[in-house]
Formats: sequence, structure tokens, C-alpha cells
Amino acid sequence: MSSTWTRMARTPSLLEHLDLSQSNCLNEVEGYNLKGIVADKIRNTTDAHLLSDVDEQLLLNIHFNQRVRIRSIVLHTTDPQKGPKTIKLLVNRTAIAFEDVLDAEEPEVAQVLEVSDDTVKEGQPIELKFVRFQSVNSLHIFVESNHGGGEQTRIDSIDIFGFPCGATKDLSELKKQQDD
Repeated sequence: MSSTWTRMARTPSLLEHLDLSQSNCLNEVEGYNLKGIVADKIRNTTDAHLLSDVDEQLLLNIHFNQRVRIRSIVLHTTDPQKGPKTIKLLVNRTAIAFEDVLDAEEPEVAQVLEVSDDTVKEGQPIELKFVRFQSVNSLHIFVESNHGGGEQTRIDSIDIFGFPCGATKDLSELKKQQDD
């Protein structure tokens, strides 16, 4: 078992801490939306999925009911050609639109990632720069492009791993995980 998967086994999902009333997605197809894949606050295993509408871009605005520390995210798709490729992550924004992130780069955004098609096909964890995600009330995921270059991006499930800020954690364990 890889060190990433070992760490994931010790890092809890934060989906139970979602504030669904404030979470939304821009450019989603009606009936194929963010709430359809996170409504149960567990990783989606149904046929529900999120699909972009007029082009490949999506802007997921995910709010939590308390401050959290985020270690990694999972974006999974059953169609790797429609899976997210370039994503930008932002934190703690009150209102955000596409024009706020289109040309933004680090450090204006917390992290810019190129995600492999294998990562999204297999639902592998995407490690984040943990220090940039320490006190998060909201996570904004901008999907800039997909692997096939087509007009639609598809996400079948999303998961977010980390810790509630109120949870006590043995700091030596955190240091050991970062050294893995």
C-alpha cells in the first residue's frame, strides 16, 4: 500500500461537515449537479454525476459548517476524457465568479494542479499543500479544462480529506504523515 493511501486511511472525510445550503456549482447542467453527488454527505456511489453545461469549466463552491484543515481531495469520473485536468483551488471567498479565477495563478489562488486522467479515473487522492488549507470555511474548485478538450466535464464523486479545526490531533502524527 502506498504512503498516500496509508495516510488517506488515517485521514477522515470532511463530507459530513458540508453546509449544503450554501454549497453550489456554476455552469452545471440541471439534474446533473453538485448537490446530487454530495447530498448524502458520503462519497457518491450512485449513477448521479455533475456535468458542465455550456463549456468544460465548472466552479464548485463548497462550504463547511465549521472550520476545517484540508489534506487532499478526490475527484472521480467514469469517463476520463471528460475528467478534470487543470484545476485551481481557492479558500474562504464569500462570492466568486469565473472572471475571478480565469487568469489567477498562485499565490492569488491557494493551489493550481494538473490532474492526470488515471488519477480521476481511479479516484486517487490529490495531495494539497497542507499549509495553505489550514483554516478553511469554504473551498472553491475551478475546473479550467478536461482531458479530452471537449465541451463537457464530468465528475461522478468528490471527497475531501482532512480534520475539523476543533478536533485535537497528535502533532507528532501529523509530522510523521508529512514526512512519508
